[in-house]
Amino acid sequence: MNLENQIMTLMKDAMKAKNEADLRGLRAIKAEIIKTKTEPGFSGEMTPETEIKMLQKLLKQRQDSLQIFQTQNRPDLAQKEQEEITLIQKFMPVQLSDDAILTELKALQTELNLTQKTEVGKLIGAANKKLAGKAPGATIAKLAQSLF
Repeated sequence: MNLENQIMTLMKDAMKAKNEADLRGLRAIKAEIIKTKTEPGFSGEMTPETEIKMLQKLLKQRQDSLQIFQTQNRPDLAQKEQEEITLIQKFMPVQLSDDAILTELKALQTELNLTQKTEVGKLIGAANKKLAGKAPGATIAKLAQSLF
């Protein structure tokens, strides 16, 4: 079942259960799916890669908002953002630990024969493609730089 159908089914269940927190998060995901489908150059069917990128974008937005609300001492709004973050994470692939990311990076470094510090960008680019959705880009970049 693709993400859109899954979201629609869960929205119906949340409406029946009168679960406002889940419904709010599901509606946000559904709105982003519609937005993605109406963008110029969209090919028609959403691929799993497109779905992951979209979910990552939503997750990043919610995390940024959560941080702002916590700094401004707004626990009511922070709680709503945290609920949506938890919901969005249910649809994301399992995130790799730092050790697993480091292992992948070392394997890529050997595979691509990268030895110079100036080649860290190549390693980060290759790792971002390989680990898309499984690890945050900032973590990949930080760990890749530590290898050189």
